[in-house]
Amino acid sequence: MDERERRGAAPRRAGAGSTRRRHVNKNARRPGQSGSGGNRRPATRSSRARRRRRNAVIRWLILFILIIAAVGGFLIWKKYGSSNEKADLKQYYGLEAEEEIAVIINNEVVRNETDVSQGQDTEIPVPGKVYDGQYYIEYSVVRDRINKRFYWDPNENVLLYTMPGGNVSVEVGSKEYTDITEKKSEDYVILKTEGRTAYIALPFIQAYTNMEYTVYDEPVPRAVITSEWDEIQTAQIKRDTQVRYQGGVKSPILTEVKKSDRVTVLEDEDDWMKVGTEDGFVGYVRTSALKDIKAETTSREFEEPVYTNITKDYTINMAWHNISNADANNYVLETIAGTKGLTTIAPTWFSLADTEGNITSLADSSYVNYAHQSNLEVWSVLRDFHGGINSYEETYETLSYTSKREKIINQVIAEALQVGIDGINLDFELVSTECGEHYVQFVRELSVKCRQNGLVFSVDNYVPQPYNEHYDIEEQAAVADYVVIMGYDEHTDGSYEAGSVASIGYLENGIADALKSVPAEKLVAGVPFYARLWFETPKTEEQLAQEEGTEAASYPNEVSSWAYGMDEAAEIVSASGVQAEWNETAKQNYAEWEADGGVYKIWLEDNQSLEEKLKVIKANGLAGVAEWSLGMENSSVWDLILQYVN
Repeated sequence: MDERERRGAAPRRAGAGSTRRRHVNKNARRPGQSGSGGNRRPATRSSRARRRRRNAVIRWLILFILIIAAVGGFLIWKKYGSSNEKADLKQYYGLEAEEEIAVIINNEVVRNETDVSQGQDTEIPVPGKVYDGQYYIEYSVVRDRINKRFYWDPNENVLLYTMPGGNVSVEVGSKEYTDITEKKSEDYVILKTEGRTAYIALPFIQAYTNMEYTVYDEPVPRAVITSEWDEIQTAQIKRDTQVRYQGGVKSPILTEVKKSDRVTVLEDEDDWMKVGTEDGFVGYVRTSALKDIKAETTSREFEEPVYTNITKDYTINMAWHNISNADANNYVLETIAGTKGLTTIAPTWFSLADTEGNITSLADSSYVNYAHQSNLEVWSVLRDFHGGINSYEETYETLSYTSKREKIINQVIAEALQVGIDGINLDFELVSTECGEHYVQFVRELSVKCRQNGLVFSVDNYVPQPYNEHYDIEEQAAVADYVVIMGYDEHTDGSYEAGSVASIGYLENGIADALKSVPAEKLVAGVPFYARLWFETPKTEEQLAQEEGTEAASYPNEVSSWAYGMDEAAEIVSASGVQAEWNETAKQNYAEWEADGGVYKIWLEDNQSLEEKLKVIKANGLAGVAEWSLGMENSSVWDLILQYVN
């Protein structure tokens, strides 16, 4: 053993043929021992492969989660995210032709639509148009939404505006017009027409109207009009934002509004507010985009025309006198002899003779003299029935022509002045909805002529109901001296069921509704001196079958009726052998009895029922009472009326 071996040094590298000594690793595992044996390198490759596979799965899982999140986010954004879609403004404003303009009045877009209310399509005229750079508004839009005193006569192609002193008149295609008697002109054509449709220039409308307007050419031509001056809600925009067609971030954008812009708040819908912008867009903004919401009162300096009135310094007690022929005038003294406290008598003298504007007259100067000697004023009645015409169509045919209205008025005024009449009482009861605007214009024109000639002008009306809104008692109150509501004919000879002519509720409601439009000092309430005797019989099966599907079918009895004055009605009840009893609901004495195979019913008008009505009239501080009609009353009613009138 050499020195290297003794020291434990590594042996020299064996040469060829030499014996190689094996170095023993004491840490190596023996066969059978747990572990991987002595083969470590293959075990490492397998572990790394598994890790690679595991990492790949994780990466794919993460990618899958990210894809799902992205898809979910997209779907959420698609459902809840804001849309940048711009609204089609021509479609929004309803514009179809190049000359059409959008019209926005008091923060409401006026659109061209189709009217199917009458069972057939009726095209509503385009609200606004531009001609030669001038903006025009269609007549019905002006009348219904801006100023109802403008009146267009398509039959005679004339535009009218009635002032207290007379008419302003404009002919089609002209820059000139007549202001009562003075000739004037503008630097634009005032009135354009397309067929029977009329368009009025905006500046001309403003000349007679308490309104402001602004016109815009972009992004679409439009006229923004304010004609109502009252308290409104306004707000300031907090930040730049969009006005959308409807509430919701997906709704198309109408326009952009800037920080500090002011808008009019129209409706509160929690997260969204309906607003109107100053330049004529009406849509929705987020509630969170608004601040400084407050009430503001808007106004404009404008001198409204004032219609002066003739007002009596006493409470009116007027009785209608039904005159059907000239001979009846001879009994005026006998008729008024038993009255007390009467201030006015209204004979039914004038009626329309035909549809050309001619009238028939039973006016009598002797009658007027007798009335004046009895300290009574005479307000002659002008009617559209019981004369040469007697239908809604004929009244329309007459009043829808300016020249015919003028002809009627001139004749009536001439007759009134000739016989010394003190006033005109207008009683038109055959006015259809279609005729409404022509009738109201007739009222305006007749009021001007009466005022110019010192005649008191009063207008008779049914109690206000939705079906007679076209009589426009608010406008009547502005131009006439007195407005009369006829607090009777609750049930007429054409009614499907028996009922009172004038229950207390009918009068009370009529007065209350009229006072919404007419000042108490101008309102006169009419009461009846008559009652209706009703006769009821059950309908036969054949009658019910014939009426199936009609309004009459819902009433089981066939009814007929006859009108009687106070004394006659009381005698009929007495002769029947029954005793009338007080009906607290109607505030009338009521009786019924069986005879002649049916049932008779009557709600009496007498002193007791009349007093209840007079109490209501006095409590409301009305201008007076009117009675229909002289000769039908019991003589004792005049002492009763005196207790409540004058």
